[in-house]
Amino acid sequence: MTEDTIFTKILNKEIPCDEIYSDGLCLAFKDIQPQAPIHILIIPRKKIISLKNAQIEDKELLGHLLLISAKIAQQEGLQDWRTIINTGEKAGQTVFHLHIHVIGGRELAWPPG
Repeated sequence: MTEDTIFTKILNKEIPCDEIYSDGLCLAFKDIQPQAPIHILIIPRKKIISLKNAQIEDKELLGHLLLISAKIAQQEGLQDWRTIINTGEKAGQTVFHLHIHVIGGRELAWPPG
């Protein structure tokens, strides 16, 4: 899959987003179809299709994404939240550019789907 995704277009500023955080490695913004009062997406600037496509050289980037997800959750005032990485179509991945969902602001049931 080499075509641009909506996330590539957001990173290229072709599509606007409600930005929460940005640095040289990632961008975080509010989900346009939130599943909870707080629903943030964190995407790496490097295109990685999904977690199963990540390589050993991505380990620092992946760690950075997780640490930023916790930082953003706390900045949003969350004490408890869910961090989700859907990997593959049958797992609910709809945009094939690795991304982390940070969801909270209400009680979250288990199992999720």
